[in-house]
Amino acid sequence: MVLMGGVIASACSSSSTSSSTTAASGGSSNTPNITATSFTNDFSVMTQLKSLAAEGKGKIAVILPDTVSSARYTQFDAPYLQESFTKAGLSSSDFIIQNAQGSDSTQLTDAQSDITAGASVLVVDPLDSGTGTAIENYAKQHGVPVIDYDRLTLGGTRDYYVSFNNVEVGKLIGQGMVSCVAAWHVTKPNMIVMTGSPTDNNATLFAQGYNGVLDPKFASAGWVKAATPAGTWTPATALTEFQQAYAAHPGVNSALVPNDENAAPIIQWLQGQGVKPQTFPITGQDATTVGLQNILSGYQCGTAYKPIYLEAQAAATLALYLRAGKTPPAGLVNGTTQDTTANVAVKSVLLTPEWVTAQTMESTVIKDKFVTPAELCTSAFAADCTKYGIS
Repeated sequence: MVLMGGVIASACSSSSTSSSTTAASGGSSNTPNITATSFTNDFSVMTQLKSLAAEGKGKIAVILPDTVSSARYTQFDAPYLQESFTKAGLSSSDFIIQNAQGSDSTQLTDAQSDITAGASVLVVDPLDSGTGTAIENYAKQHGVPVIDYDRLTLGGTRDYYVSFNNVEVGKLIGQGMVSCVAAWHVTKPNMIVMTGSPTDNNATLFAQGYNGVLDPKFASAGWVKAATPAGTWTPATALTEFQQAYAAHPGVNSALVPNDENAAPIIQWLQGQGVKPQTFPITGQDATTVGLQNILSGYQCGTAYKPIYLEAQAAATLALYLRAGKTPPAGLVNGTTQDTTANVAVKSVLLTPEWVTAQTMESTVIKDKFVTPAELCTSAFAADCTKYGIS
């Protein structure tokens, strides 16, 4: 599905990695010195890039991956990208936002069609590295630069990568679990440690982060790693993996889950088994509405919140520089990410995630207008919202 200058569907859990400064230089004398910390939730920085947008030629094409692994792509990425391009002065004929709906062939075909239609820059969140590599090879043959968005294409030839620091995302999830175990008085954690899809480099980075936090706990007395299922970003499959591990290990009393979408059916199933609030720690990521409600009601410890308006603006800004044939400023390209397949350090914009709990919801996701009190505080959660000062 394609929407010229508009919104389209969505999904996937997210991504990124190691941070070190990079030697990107330059910028345009006609544009402000944008850095990775310049972006705000009013998108005002984008209005400062109109002269840069006027210098560029061709379309910017964005291809998002799916609408299953996370609700974020439909709810946030697509509209935020549209707002970023529009406030920078692009017309609806200057950009395309698409979603591959989980199809590798669609994502590749979309990229090829976009280049034929005049795309001079591609922004791609690859379904997997095989698809991403095929897209990037095709784009390189046609002289079109590519920005990897949220997920890194291992073995690819992209020019830049934009994401949150995904090892840090994983650390937040691991630290959130440790804090939750203490707060909920789980004296002997017997834990299922779940992972995202093994074909997603972000899932590898998340696991690197939370395993770094939890492995010392499992190595000491008192913490047990009961099982580590194969990994998926499909919620129904995640539930099946969890149920199998739970049945095989009757003493399980906690689960590290790397995103809210996978956690939701697990929590619903545990509720059906009579599990009470604040007794069975479960983690998440992406700050989805259902995830936030599960946090409020005491069935999820917290969620790794990635303010997607930062990522969308960073990607749009990078794309505008490439469209104008200019080098992005060093303050924007603030790190590198290792492509372990191609063995290269990819110039990156790495953004900072936050851990959100019931106590910090008002000052983070509510303040950012990522979700509204009306969306959160439905009748089933009204008392919980009142308890935590959300109104």
